[in-house]
Amino acid sequence: MRNSVIERITKEAGKKKDIFLITGDAGFGVLDNYKKSFPERFLNLGVAEQNMIGMASGLGLSGFKVFVYNIVPFVLYRCYEQVRNDICYQNVPVTLIGIGSGVTYSPQGVTHYSVEDIALARTLPNLVILSPSDPIEAVKCAEYAIKSKDPVYIRIAKSGEPVIHTGRVKDITRPVVLNEGEGVAVLFHGSVSTEVVSALKGVDRRPKAVSVPMLQPMDFSSLEKELKAIHTIITVEEHFVEGGLGSIIAEWIVSERLDYRLIKLGIKNEFIHKITNNAGMRSHYGISSEGIKGAIEKAYGNG
Repeated sequence: MRNSVIERITKEAGKKKDIFLITGDAGFGVLDNYKKSFPERFLNLGVAEQNMIGMASGLGLSGFKVFVYNIVPFVLYRCYEQVRNDICYQNVPVTLIGIGSGVTYSPQGVTHYSVEDIALARTLPNLVILSPSDPIEAVKCAEYAIKSKDPVYIRIAKSGEPVIHTGRVKDITRPVVLNEGEGVAVLFHGSVSTEVVSALKGVDRRPKAVSVPMLQPMDFSSLEKELKAIHTIITVEEHFVEGGLGSIIAEWIVSERLDYRLIKLGIKNEFIHKITNNAGMRSHYGISSEGIKGAIEKAYGNG
């Protein structure tokens, strides 16, 4: 997905002279083509994340369309104050491209994991949060960010994610239906989509599967239309079970007094000490295809 995003930005940079790309000692290989093509609109600011965000804001206020590329802890965690004050408070149209969503970097440890980033990003007014489920959605997210007049945070995994959509994705500002179904709806975002797709192949009954690439602001009106004839919603995310998509849906259900049963699948809110690869981590926290399959079957049994 990251390659798809950068390729789209690079292509657009050939048409728009205001596009500027900043990194902080990341993206070697991925950013090479952009750097070679537009050296005057590229900066590697090194290991200085707060300065990186300040520069991005300044360039944005000067009329540039700025994209900041780094792993999630370095575009959001270490420089949260600068993202808050320099970008979001002033509503500067800077796009943060955060790499390594969830536990993509397993087993490199908690310093590299991005399991609370949505919860953190949701505290920032004006910030659009995008978490594409495959390369097709990722390109659409890049296109949205290029046109956006607001700050944007795009949350993506590292590389090699497969395409899950068989048809065209027209709009990522509203939920995207992967396949129709009834009774149970599985809502998901990000690279854990591969586990959802695998789980759907192994269940007897067919739930509705809905990708939710735009988490903030959420198009609840469109979502409610897609959830007709649904009694149970299952949210799946490679993020803390509290604070992400599951919490967004729970708050909506409560505020609107809706009659849905909600099952939230995600990573337990705890510091992760387990050492294993990405697949092992998903299995440990119940968001592998087997864990999702079990939740679907249980939901139908209780329906």
